[in-house]
Amino acid sequence: MARRADDDSRLDDAARAGWLYYVAGKTQDEIARTLSISRQSAQRLVSLSVTAGLVKVRIDHPIAACLDLAARLRERYSIGFAEVVPSDPASASTTLGIALAGAAEMETRLRQADPLVIAMGTGRTLKSAVEHLPRMDCPQHRIVSLTANITLDGSAAIYNVIFSMADRIRAAHYPMPLPAVASSREERLLLHEQKVVKSTLALAAQADVTFVGVGDVGPDAPLVKDGYVTSDEIASLLRDGGIGEIVGWVFDRDGQLLDCSFNQRVASAPLPPTSKGEVIMLGMGPIKTPPMRAALKGRLVNGIVTDQATAIALLDD
Repeated sequence: MARRADDDSRLDDAARAGWLYYVAGKTQDEIARTLSISRQSAQRLVSLSVTAGLVKVRIDHPIAACLDLAARLRERYSIGFAEVVPSDPASASTTLGIALAGAAEMETRLRQADPLVIAMGTGRTLKSAVEHLPRMDCPQHRIVSLTANITLDGSAAIYNVIFSMADRIRAAHYPMPLPAVASSREERLLLHEQKVVKSTLALAAQADVTFVGVGDVGPDAPLVKDGYVTSDEIASLLRDGGIGEIVGWVFDRDGQLLDCSFNQRVASAPLPPTSKGEVIMLGMGPIKTPPMRAALKGRLVNGIVTDQATAIALLDD
């Protein structure tokens, strides 16, 4: 069984390399950089894509459709990174595929020798991705939470990923020990003036790469389910034009942060600017498609990990 899994994984890599070489027109050096492998390995994978019968008139492998969708997403939204995984026809809700893909992208960056500041959001999919990371020693990196981790009743948020990630990769980690939403704008400003919080906010602003989940704004929104806001507050955000949120910051259908009293009370760190680093969003499904589209349009993110069905919906606009 393990041997078969290894063979399938190698064919997946060969399909990627074959698509990049024969369809996207990439050189073997470019393929090596894209897949984070040596040029010799890239050459062997391109060769395997032919000998295994994957290269005909098209790449004869399910991953080819995903690669094409990813390329179209990058072009459509002018983003630097997109990963699309096959949709599970038996389920419209499982996030295992994108969690595994997200974990793979995290691992690629964590294995870099040069030190990185990696900022993390919160959410179920992101938590699942972190749980699929292998155990590693990464003392060269620093992991910082964008999200305050205390709910309305004072309990710790269960989908905050900073501690479980730090445990798996043995890296320095910096949580945000604040309520997710302060009682007032003045309280948020006061909390952000605390020395330990100021240093964490400063570190988050330096992030080289950021991984975030995305939530909708509605009666069953993650913000409500996880105890960050009340139903009345969600109703007010809907009236203000809110469509989605990332680490608590609510935005409209154009991907613009709402100028509202709620956002003035959000204690999470500001999203790192996409002009300075990667901000990669993990998400899928019909409910999340509108906020995902808005986040891409507004340049709140410049990378995405999603599934085929969601990618098609994001392109059908």
